[in-house]
Amino acid sequence: MTTTVRDMLATYPADLGQVDRDKLTRCIEECVACAQACTACADACLSEGMVGDLAKCIRTDMDCADVCNATAAVLSRHTGYDANVTRAILTACATACRACADECSLHADRHEHCRLCAEACRSCEQACHELLHALG
Repeated sequence: MTTTVRDMLATYPADLGQVDRDKLTRCIEECVACAQACTACADACLSEGMVGDLAKCIRTDMDCADVCNATAAVLSRHTGYDANVTRAILTACATACRACADECSLHADRHEHCRLCAEACRSCEQACHELLHALG
């Protein structure tokens, strides 16, 4: 299936090396989707009646969204590639996603937005781990 991410990676004029394009594409797409889910979840939490009870969830959502956005950006750039930076940001993203999924899961039985966000976070965490493993 063609996607904008896949199409953009295909237009890169230099060799991407040994990187698994499918895993890279999936990771970028999962990061973008997770950032959107976390942003929407934080916003939905702000609209809940007991917003004070969701303060940690909101903070975790916002942190995760920022890390996912940064990760997608770093993974989208290939000129002057630094494997150490890529590994570090993938590790940070997986960590942020795990923390956010764990926090949202605590509220998932009461708030559908938290359940959906936790799913997006777990999927992104998995994609980060898969790409990390592929990078060696």
